[in-house]
Amino acid sequence: MSGSSRKPPAAGEPHGPGTPPPIRASHADRDRTVDQLRIAAGDGLLDAAELDQRLEAALTARTLDELAELTVDLPPLASTPGGAAVEVKDVLRIDQQAGSVRKDGHWVVPRRIDLRSSWCDVTFDFTEAVITQDVLSIDMEMRGGTLLLVTGPGVVVNSESLSMRYSKGAVPRPAAPGTPRTLRVELTGHLAYGRIKVGPPRRSFARWLRRTSA
Repeated sequence: MSGSSRKPPAAGEPHGPGTPPPIRASHADRDRTVDQLRIAAGDGLLDAAELDQRLEAALTARTLDELAELTVDLPPLASTPGGAAVEVKDVLRIDQQAGSVRKDGHWVVPRRIDLRSSWCDVTFDFTEAVITQDVLSIDMEMRGGTLLLVTGPGVVVNSESLSMRYSKGAVPRPAAPGTPRTLRVELTGHLAYGRIKVGPPRRSFARWLRRTSA
């Protein structure tokens, strides 16, 4: 798999006589492909460079043919190479006093997070996470510390239902026009004497070089 240079056909490429035109891809079609790519990376089928390349192509794909080309050599969305289903927890409970908690890499995002912490820094990094649903609810009872949400393309955060007391919350920048939404994170509950930070991952020098040389 490593080193694959497969490239999807260009959008709008003419089709032959008698061949039906390509079918346009919807946001839901792109979301399913993004999920499949992230799960494949978590299983070790794609390296970081391949994942970045295919995610970019998936998020800008216009037809189903383009999306199919990105996953033709990968197992189905709901399975690993051994056939085991991806386990998604209904609730992830975190109860931490001081210290830090971090969820990053290819972790499976649950349907809800029950967060109880005091003077503890908590990080949820969604850039390589396995996302299988549209909405994640984070119910907070947090006193002190920082909640850091590292977002990727299509991940949006809503804190309108969160009660904040003597706390600071960073307002995330709106997504670029036309970016499909892959996950909506809803923050609820209470935060006192703490801080919320939301933003994309810091780009490493090697990653910057790959972007600028593309």
